[in-house]
Amino acid sequence: MFRDFLFLEKILNIARKLIPRPVFEFFQPWYYRFLALSGAVVFGFPSRKIKVIGVTGTKGKSTTVFLITKFLEEAGYKVAAIGSLGYKIGDKEWPNNLKMTMPGRWKIHNFLSQAVRAGCQFAVLEITSEGIKQKRHLGIKFDAAVFTNLEKEHIESHGSFENYYKAKQELFKKTENIHILNTDSPYFDLFSKFLAKKKFFYSLKNDFRFKTGLQGDFNKLNILAAVRTVESYRVNNETIQKALDKIKNIPGRLEFIEAGQNFKIVVDYAHTPGSLEAVYKTLRPKTKKLICILGAAGGGRDRWKRPIFGELAEKYCDHIILTDEDPYDEPSEKIIEDVASGVKNKNKLDIIIDRRKAIKKALTSAGKNDTIVIIGKGSENSIAVAKGKKIPWSDKNVILEEINLK
Repeated sequence: MFRDFLFLEKILNIARKLIPRPVFEFFQPWYYRFLALSGAVVFGFPSRKIKVIGVTGTKGKSTTVFLITKFLEEAGYKVAAIGSLGYKIGDKEWPNNLKMTMPGRWKIHNFLSQAVRAGCQFAVLEITSEGIKQKRHLGIKFDAAVFTNLEKEHIESHGSFENYYKAKQELFKKTENIHILNTDSPYFDLFSKFLAKKKFFYSLKNDFRFKTGLQGDFNKLNILAAVRTVESYRVNNETIQKALDKIKNIPGRLEFIEAGQNFKIVVDYAHTPGSLEAVYKTLRPKTKKLICILGAAGGGRDRWKRPIFGELAEKYCDHIILTDEDPYDEPSEKIIEDVASGVKNKNKLDIIIDRRKAIKKALTSAGKNDTIVIIGKGSENSIAVAKGKKIPWSDKNVILEEINLK
């Protein structure tokens, strides 16, 4: 969707290569600030002409953005949305091919400008700590800020957990109207202390009054976050329930793949220890044998969590298959070795670097009433490898292809 910016991308990338690294790093904050604010100016501050809802947190952002969008659409609003699940403006949708949830370099302001021209009343944006670190939120007037939860994540990028959550706090500092907050989070106080005209809270301790086919307490929390958000815009419960009745799956988020098999296949994007354990806890009681395929949520980042991924897989899975995910410039073998170090019972473990072969192995191993869960990619449409290259990929499509070949 952002082809018009390819020339700008090339110019900026060339400039970065020509500037000595220490010089660029010194001026980096101003560079990011200039890009964001100049984008707002060039596109006429479009966020002032539409209600912008920002959703941040460690887990559940994409699902919450998806749900808020569906609830508002059911209420009759025209909605635009940005997130790792893709981009949409009204009825038009595009995949997110950027390998970044929150696009920068004028892209967000261009997107909001297009949304305004299309007649959208709302834009729902997934706001990441990395995006805020690179000042991509500057120049956007947020009407509402939504907090899902907080876990240790992206520590190598931010330098510390404190820097990580402080980045997320920026959304609430910049949003004066509506704050939506999860009181179940142990980090609730970090976000509730900021001033807003209206604050709305949600918790699983209150009655969950909606019927849904989405499984897991984490999805109930995502639903409640979305409910509180649209309730702040006077969307009623009847409308919300109508929207929920239409949602059978969320792409790549505990998504069940049906192709006539006598076992279950689930695709999920989980990339933190907490989200991984939540998926396992949801599936474990409802299956005979749990077969788990996982990588390590990308090369060159958050190495601390790799052994924990292995430990969690050993705790909940009957058969563990470690495979490639997004190695970037790090050797796949090294990433998998780090995950495998957390698995003490090697009899449970297979290492198959080729992701297609790993999926094929799981499909041939599964019996009646078993469950295969494929972790890490979700609905993503590429695998990131060395030198910035991307290999086209879809877990769901590969699953369906291999089932048809069985």
